[in-house]
Amino acid sequence: MRFYVSTAFLDVAEVVDVARAADELGYDGMGIPDHVVNLETLATPYPYTKDGSRRWEPFTHWPDPWVMIGAIALATRRLRFVTTVYLPAMRDPYSAAKAIGTAACLAGGRLELGIGVGWCAEEFALLGQRFDRRGRRTDEMLELMRALWEPGWTEFDGEFYRTPRLEMEPTPPRIPVYVGGLSDVALRRAARNDGWIGDLISTDRAVEAVATLRALRAERGATMDDFTVLTPLTDAFTPEHYARAEAAGITGVITMPWMFYSGPDATLAQKIDGMQRFRADLALDA
Repeated sequence: MRFYVSTAFLDVAEVVDVARAADELGYDGMGIPDHVVNLETLATPYPYTKDGSRRWEPFTHWPDPWVMIGAIALATRRLRFVTTVYLPAMRDPYSAAKAIGTAACLAGGRLELGIGVGWCAEEFALLGQRFDRRGRRTDEMLELMRALWEPGWTEFDGEFYRTPRLEMEPTPPRIPVYVGGLSDVALRRAARNDGWIGDLISTDRAVEAVATLRALRAERGATMDDFTVLTPLTDAFTPEHYARAEAAGITGVITMPWMFYSGPDATLAQKIDGMQRFRADLALDA
């Protein structure tokens, strides 16, 4: 089981110190969320809470994930970095491919691209991108970006994007793609790629998703051997909980260890102390 520390809602000034501590303490990676702006008023309800309210307060920090990954990659030696999750369809594919590829180069192959299709129509409109057909555009963008990340000349003729002969450098190391979402179409998209990223869900719900993914992969003649399942778990606290999740096929957990000890208002020192205590309590270094 791999353990990733989430940077969600952290003050940007703390992230490098948290990353250094995670690297030194033996965590496997960092989860980097993505929003460009936080609009005061939305007609679109937030889909991940029962009442549609957002999980964060106004003026919470949402740093650009690729700038952040570039910074913490150079401050660490072994941590991996995954976006939780980045929305390609809210950007143009060339700028996205350039930023992601550059971060992957700086990270020396430690970058994992977690993607989703998005939920906030107003944020798409603000960035000048269509909200409709965003799933199909996401699939095509992934195909195009993978082509742009290959060495040599690229041409592409898709439904949404037509690319004349060009090259994009630097060529990054391979970037695995993990897909977020619990809908049937999201799980099918994940099964076509390298992994799946869950939201804040119970272990039972995550196990159900793994069973669905296993069946979808089997339909494609693929196994789960090289497939990543990475998710926060709302009800996992003990070694036994995580052992059950791992046995079911969950390969990694995204967590905020300080939440178990000091809560959401933890100081930087308390966050690092919580990260140390979490590893000790789970005997991760035994």
